[in-house]
Amino acid sequence: MIQLKSPREIDTMAEGGRVLADTIVMLRDEVRPGMTTLELDRIAEDFIRSHDGAIPSFKGLYGFPGSLCTSINHEIVHGIPSKKRLLLNGDLLSIDVGVKFGGMFTDAATTVAIGEVDVTSQRLLDVTERALNAGINAAQPGSHIGDIGAAVQEVVEAAGFSVVRDLVGHGVGYKPHEDEPQVPNYGKPKRGTKLMPGLTIAIEPMVNAGGARMRTLPDRWTIVTADGSRSAHFEHTVAITEQGPRVLTSPG
Repeated sequence: MIQLKSPREIDTMAEGGRVLADTIVMLRDEVRPGMTTLELDRIAEDFIRSHDGAIPSFKGLYGFPGSLCTSINHEIVHGIPSKKRLLLNGDLLSIDVGVKFGGMFTDAATTVAIGEVDVTSQRLLDVTERALNAGINAAQPGSHIGDIGAAVQEVVEAAGFSVVRDLVGHGVGYKPHEDEPQVPNYGKPKRGTKLMPGLTIAIEPMVNAGGARMRTLPDRWTIVTADGSRSAHFEHTVAITEQGPRVLTSPG
């Protein structure tokens, strides 16, 4: 069942979302070749907990061991932070993080270039972020979930890349992942759930440079591209309001 949030609850989500957004900004500044993903995870957890009332919501969620999901190159999502995972010049690193604050949850992700990356990798980053913005702009009251997916899909496929179809965005707020609605990154306009004020969703394009197919590694967490191509992931938590989409994971 879809659970609409009150204006007060949305404001609380925005407070937690600012902590989350500031965490991502800080991590983008901190990350560099030679770091391990576990170092980055510890920096993120310390930063989140330094804000009164904020905790990293991914840690322990469904048994996940980290505060961040750190996914490198062909890893799409759910990469586990590790002291063995060294970041190298030319890598792409997707950072996915959640925050609980005031009893409410927010979720966001970004993908960063480690040092200098090749032209295709940089274009993948640019296209995926542009697709996220297109999806957010389509999240207008009275529109439909399909309008979001269609907007994302159009940007991605026009660039010659592939949308991951087996993973979707989601409702968020009372829980890190609410059962409804699901928010695919493909679709047809005017189809699916109608977007109503009070709806809070995570819009998160996951885009592959190659084909759309994926597989899960033996660790049962890390999901990778089936063809070994690189992947990028950008995400914001968004509230539908009478005035239009409100991004709740913007820096303070």
